Amino acid sequence: MANEEPDFHNFVVVLQNVFDRLGVGKAYLVIDTASKDLTLELCRELAEKDKRFVVVWAPENRNVVDAYLRGLREAYNGGHELIIEMDAGLSHDPRAITKFIRVLNEGDECAFGSRFINGGSMTDSPLTRKLLSKIGTLCTKIFLGAKMKDMTSGFQGYHRRIVGRFLEYPFRSKAHFYQAEMRYLLRNTRYLEIPIHYRTPSKRVSRNAIRNALGTLLYYFWKRITLRSISI
Repeated sequence: MANEEPDFHNFVVVLQNVFDRLGVGKAYLVIDTASKDLTLELCRELAEKDKRFVVVWAPENRNVVDAYLRGLREAYNGGHELIIEMDAGLSHDPRAITKFIRVLNEGDECAFGSRFINGGSMTDSPLTRKLLSKIGTLCTKIFLGAKMKDMTSGFQGYHRRIVGRFLEYPFRSKAHFYQAEMRYLLRNTRYLEIPIHYRTPSKRVSRNAIRNALGTLLYYFWKRITLRSISI
């Protein structure tokens, strides 16, 4: 979802260049009522000019997790073999898509963007967001035994068969912790972390989102200590 017209324009130009270089590509732009600017109009104008962009108007979305899953479902139903999830406001650099594609084509089932490995970074974000991202990753390591260096990034890619395995899963997350929940559930797949640069300040994390994250973390922790760990 794009929040500012200049960022959206830049995102589109960079993504078009990536598509041209790859010789293939389609972008599903998921927009819902959380967008209060001209995003829907801009996306529809773009889709008229460039058929590689598909507008998905989803006013029924209740939260950001619904938006993520709607986009993944659209791509899955579109028959695409490799599916990338990312933000469209230049928080994530579309030029990194080629790295995700390479990893997925070389035998890994999942490719996860990481800001906390060599070559990755998290700039221009408020200190509180950096701390929450680090703390979220640390908590999943302590309570769930997570191995990834970054459990909370929203830039990732999957093979189609992996997406088919989790589309109907009843995720407990309703906000940002969805990324950690997803990565935990896919911990037994063949995956690789890819360094990414996250540059744009994000919206603050609400208390409800933090409570939901804690509840989700404790749920999987309880499953783990009772030897009923869940994976997909």
